[in-house]
This record gives sequence, structure tokens and C-alpha cells, in this order.
Amino acid sequence: MDNSNSISAPIDTYDYIIAGAGCAGLSLLHYIIKDPLLSSKKVLVIDKSLNKTNDRTWCFWEYSKGSFEHLVKHQWETISIHAPLFNKELPTVPYCYKMIQGIDFYNDIIKSASIHSNVHWKEATITNMEVHHDLDQKYASVYWQGGVAKAKIVFTSMLPFQMNSLQSAHTFDTKKGDQKSPPFLWQHFKGRVVHFEQSVFNEKVARLMDFNVPQQGATAFMYLLPLNEKQALVEYTVFSDQILETAVYDHILDVYLNEAFPSHSYTIQHEEVGAIPMTQQIFTEFAAPIYKIGAVGDAIKASSGYAFQFIQQQCKNIIEQLEKGKAIDTSVHNTRHRFYDAVLLHILFYHKMNGAEIFKRIFAKNKAATVFKFLSNTSSFWEDIQIMRSLPTRIFLPAALLVLCRRG
Repeated sequence: MDNSNSISAPIDTYDYIIAGAGCAGLSLLHYIIKDPLLSSKKVLVIDKSLNKTNDRTWCFWEYSKGSFEHLVKHQWETISIHAPLFNKELPTVPYCYKMIQGIDFYNDIIKSASIHSNVHWKEATITNMEVHHDLDQKYASVYWQGGVAKAKIVFTSMLPFQMNSLQSAHTFDTKKGDQKSPPFLWQHFKGRVVHFEQSVFNEKVARLMDFNVPQQGATAFMYLLPLNEKQALVEYTVFSDQILETAVYDHILDVYLNEAFPSHSYTIQHEEVGAIPMTQQIFTEFAAPIYKIGAVGDAIKASSGYAFQFIQQQCKNIIEQLEKGKAIDTSVHNTRHRFYDAVLLHILFYHKMNGAEIFKRIFAKNKAATVFKFLSNTSSFWEDIQIMRSLPTRIFLPAALLVLCRRG
């Protein structure tokens, strides 16, 4: 696509352009403006909408205070796992399970950046990005309708679909049954913050996974995260290759709440929906100096959909590389854990074993801290073995061999 003839005004130049003002883009901006060596760099942030809403809730575990501790809405030191004929509470020590609301995260970073005159904002839909050569140097141009800017480095979190819309996720091809392509599942969900007139929740326990819900022929569970004795985030989450109609989520949430808390009325204070890609497929390719971050930059853990902490690690790695003038490397998942993710995705995608049974076995036979470390890619090889011993070799070994053959 040649945009050179459509732009006649002078082209603004920046040190960095951040394409996309979601979790990844704003996280990177946060670390740039906090860094003594980078805080004066000229930055442009482009997004189709800078009017942020409370469209996301991020939950994650940490064993110490993190960069966004002041934004933590609530935290828990005990989780519970539920399945038919199975109920277990597990202490999370030395970790805490934490929640941050999207609107608090967005507003905090945007407010912090507003005092930096070197940070510029553009509300526009990006139409193209290109790499150019100027003598012996490369730079990148970012185009939108009627405008263009260039930078030494561009960081993009723009996906080929809009993740904040279930409707657009319907249109993405998951390549079901293509054995040569890495499996693709959606983690799709609808959540409600509900408020009861009576005290009904144990605010000290986060119901991390409750599999006593319709499985949709795949893997489905309910989060129930109490904020106090009367208020909680209740979220129906599904791992599958097809997105549900909105009415299906609503019906299951209605039934779940009515059965769990009969004779108690509640009001819905907030709703959120989303679809997160769970895959090791490459969405799109860019050449340096355009670098992918966030979901498009493989920061989401493919087997679980967890992203927040991996995005933070990715951004911190980038900051260190910028400080030291190193080549940019956005990878955050090491080889061993990427292989584990590929095996689990294969099993879930091809229905080799029920997802509820997999997670039930893992949590039944291991401490929460061990599972958290495994899901965070920080487990030791011995801890990996402990997790693997929880699962049937007759199913996981053939899947591992198939994944190895596909990679070969």
C-alpha cells in the first residue's frame, strides 16, 4: 500500500510511536516515562479511541508488591476450585491473587503521562505501517486517514481484529482441523459485578474455577471474585473455537447466581465481555524497527490466556534493551514452557481430554503456589514433573509427540 501521495503536510518525527493504547501500549508508556534515561524521549500514542471505559478486569498473582500495587482493587490469599464431586480451597502463600480494574489502570497511566510535554496523543484508526530506509538508517511510518508520523521505533499491539468486541471475534478463522497450523482457541467471557442486599460472599476466598456450569462441548468455568460480603465479579469463561451469542452467557450467569444464592436478589453494577486468543499462531509479521507487543507480540500465555504479568515482563525487557542500546527482543516465553503450552492447547483443541478434568487434577495434587509458578513460566524442572505427574501419560505423551512432529 503506497500512502506517499496522500500526505502533503510535514511529517512529525518521534523517537517512539506506540500503536494501540490498551494494556500493552500503556504499560510500555508507563515504563518509558518512569525511566530516567527514556522519560524525555518524544513519544506518540495512537489509538482509535482515547476515551477509555472499564472494559477489562485483570487478575494475576504476585508474591511481592508490583508496579501497580496502588491500583489493586482487591486481593485474596485463598482460592477455591470446584467441579462435580470436588471442592477444594488452597492457600496461595507466598503469592497473592490480585485484581485491577481496566479503567483505573488506563486513567492512572494517562494522568501520569499528561504532565510530560514530550508525550503526544492521536485518536485515529491506523491504516498502515511501513519500514523505510534513509541512507544507512531505518525508520517506520504509521499512517491513518489524512495523516502520517514516523519514528525510529514503532511498538504495535494492533491485532487483525478488535479484541474488545465479541462480534468481531466471530469473524476470525481458527483453522479448525488444520494439523499443520498451531491450534487456535478463544478464551471468551462475559462478567458481571453484582451487588446483593444481604451478605452472601466470603470475601477472603476467590473462586478461581467452578466447572459446575455448561461446558459447551469444550472447557468452561465460572470465576467468582468477592470484593466484599455483598459484591463480587462473577464471570463465565469458555475455552473454545467458537464465540457464544450474548444471550447464552446471560442465561448461564442468571442460572448460576439464582442457584448459588436462592431467595436473594441482586443488582448488576457493571458488565464486561471479551475474547482473548489462545494460540501460538503468528498473527502478522513486521520488520524492524516495528516491533509487536501484547497479544500480537505473543505475550499471552497460549494455554491459559493469562496476559497481564507477561505484558509487564515484556515491557520491562524492552525498557532494559532501549536503555542499553540492544537489539529489541520482545519474546517472554521460554522454550520449555512454550512446549508445555503447545501440548495442552493440542489436547484442548482436539478434545483429547476434558479441560475441567485437567485443571481439577492439577489443583487436586499440587499446591496453589506450584501451579502459579508453572502457569507463570517460573517453575523449576522438578516442579514441572510434579505437575505432569498429575496428568495421564497415555493422553499427554502422544500429544507431546505430535507437537514435536509439527514443530519439526
